[in-house]
Amino acid sequence: MKIVVIGGTGLVGSKVVSRLGRLGHEAVAAAPATGVDTLTGAGLADALDGAAVVVDASNSPSFADDAVLEFFETSTRNLLAAEAVAGVGHHVALSVVGTERLQESGYFRAKQAQEKLIKTAAIPWSIVHATQFYEFVGRMAADAEEVGTVRFAPVLFQPMASDDVADAVTGVAIGTPLNATVEIAGPEPFQMDDFFREALSFRNDPRTVISDPGVRYFGAALGDRTLMPGPDATLGGIRFGTWPGRDGSRN
Repeated sequence: MKIVVIGGTGLVGSKVVSRLGRLGHEAVAAAPATGVDTLTGAGLADALDGAAVVVDASNSPSFADDAVLEFFETSTRNLLAAEAVAGVGHHVALSVVGTERLQESGYFRAKQAQEKLIKTAAIPWSIVHATQFYEFVGRMAADAEEVGTVRFAPVLFQPMASDDVADAVTGVAIGTPLNATVEIAGPEPFQMDDFFREALSFRNDPRTVISDPGVRYFGAALGDRTLMPGPDATLGGIRFGTWPGRDGSRN
């Protein structure tokens, strides 16, 4: 089965491509680097020719409100239109747990707009909502830094390894379209400020983690469970404490 992975050279997309190939599928990594640009439509028709499934694991190069909305709306419209012409039978998209609860954020309003386009198109679909990735620890700490300290809200979240994300997305891609959203998460919940104290200690990072209930996430206020999955989420098996990249070697 031919499966095209949009964002197929990225963190999760490349892992999905590898897994699909090992399962015997014709997995195509589609990204600007391989001549496929969903924002302009360049290369889409050729890439999707003969495809049964499309997995969209792409992300916007800019998180500015107008730019991210333009990216997700335009690229998704172009992708769905090209899929309709090519006769694609299943559209799979990777999104984020809590998207619908984070609508103060321009980024998550854009993700919600993307999901709406998918749900109202004629192509059968599946949306995978994932929690934050372990690989983003360094980036999140950098974004939260203030003169030798980092500030995180004392709220719950349940991060996961990108390998577990890729396993879940691969499973959905080779399955029957769900016409529904499923959630995936890491094996254990953490209080975010405590998690980053542990994460920075693994890296021998001297910065102090300050608990700040007023800290926003991509511009959105957080409640205690805003970032948490529901009770039916599928849980990954890789714990942060035993994840090989916890010392910073993978991000």
